[in-house]
Amino acid sequence: MKGYQLTFFTQQDRQHSHQPLGEWLLQAAMKLGIGGATLMVAAEGFGRDRRLHAAHFFELTDQPVEVTMAVSEQQAECMFQHLQQEGVEVFYVKTPIEFGMTGETDAGE
Repeated sequence: MKGYQLTFFTQQDRQHSHQPLGEWLLQAAMKLGIGGATLMVAAEGFGRDRRLHAAHFFELTDQPVEVTMAVSEQQAECMFQHLQQEGVEVFYVKTPIEFGMTGETDAGE
């Protein structure tokens, strides 16, 4: 299947609808019928503000968070429309990909 890998970059302390933005993105993907998404946390990173964001021993609020999903073109359009309707501003990367499951056989075989 042809589609896109969507990757959203945020921080643990960013919120939308009273929950961390990374978790909100996962919930939005499930609500939109996207087959799966992965939330990953990073040790360090920096953004357009040129400021280093990192997880600290006692404070994790500045920890970088990444949410990645493989989606069809239609699902990508739905996700971006949903983000716009919700007023969410988040940095993303949209990369054309081919995706599927190994081991699947055609019904005609």
